Amino acid sequence: MDIVAERLQATTVSLNPPFAVVDLDALNTNADSMISRADGLPIRLATKSIRCRAITDRILAQPGFQGVMAYSLAEAIWLAQSGIDDVLLAYPTADRNALADLARDDQLGASIMIMVDCVEHCDMIAGASVGQPIKVCMDVDASLRIGPLHFGVRRSPVHSAGEAFALAAEISKRPELSLTGLMFYDAQIAGLPDRSPVVRAVKSLSAWELLDRRTEVITTVRKLADIQLINGGGTGSLHIVSQDHQLTELSAGSGLYGPGLFDHYRDFTPTPAAYFVSPVVRKPSPRHVVVYSGGYIASGPPSWSRQPLPWIPKGLKLLGAEGAGEVQTPLRGPTAAALQIGDQVWFRHAKAGELCERFDGLYLVQGERLVGEVPTYRGEGRNFG
Repeated sequence: MDIVAERLQATTVSLNPPFAVVDLDALNTNADSMISRADGLPIRLATKSIRCRAITDRILAQPGFQGVMAYSLAEAIWLAQSGIDDVLLAYPTADRNALADLARDDQLGASIMIMVDCVEHCDMIAGASVGQPIKVCMDVDASLRIGPLHFGVRRSPVHSAGEAFALAAEISKRPELSLTGLMFYDAQIAGLPDRSPVVRAVKSLSAWELLDRRTEVITTVRKLADIQLINGGGTGSLHIVSQDHQLTELSAGSGLYGPGLFDHYRDFTPTPAAYFVSPVVRKPSPRHVVVYSGGYIASGPPSWSRQPLPWIPKGLKLLGAEGAGEVQTPLRGPTAAALQIGDQVWFRHAKAGELCERFDGLYLVQGERLVGEVPTYRGEGRNFG
């Protein structure tokens, strides 16, 4: 067992699994690495990858991080009401009740900027407005298109400078809205591990194409709007997009927890910082153990990459015939023989914040001390879907 594993297990030996842990030393190391790769640009913290207000507050207290990127308008309002005065809603909303709450409160309107990518979004937001103009940010598709091929995620229909100008013109016709931001999320660069030379070539080509197109979009939209915020990047592309000095900020979050999907990037290596721990409840054979629960599958295409990773002790693997289960998870490997009923098995989630939807709290470890427990969104009774 390595030194980190020994430290973590010794520090939490008195806790009753299942539970979730954040190693603050690793969290701080990852934050420092992200700030360094951002090369002077402020990083907006993506709350979907954190889902714990205490961790969010801790990160925002560090120079280099500024503002949050929320994933739900209800969440954005909650965070603004709790004292965060710079909130970008990263995804369009159809929550009419939350829009009405936002429109009625000038302080919320000053703190929150909403994402749009079509006229329908604009009409819905304008229809809710009752006072000062609501700030909106245009989501520009940052994917790479080569003929009929599409590399990236399916998000905004706005891809070209012409399409961006057309939407900006529509926004300008609506006095209830104020276009003040542009966002370019390069999922095919930031969220794609470097698993092959082909992937690396596509990522490199995409970065160059996006640099030129981003310049064209920004120049074109600024003919119609006073753009104050230009956001780009993610954990996996901070060191790439930070070289574009047109951007006013970057965004990231997942790299703070260092989940399993980040194990295959070449240019940086996050330190594992977030874990969940389950107890051994069965021993079907000398080479097998079964732990309680564990079926915390990450979102995305269903594959083994979305399964949690057995991490401590080393040498344990999921069974291909069963995977991670709803109530129990069987594991096999040479270290299974030494485990006894009640022993801890530590896992890393494939993604970051989704782990917090399974636990009411996160235990915080610093050095060789257990320094406390803080509630997750779930622990505060908040579920934003």
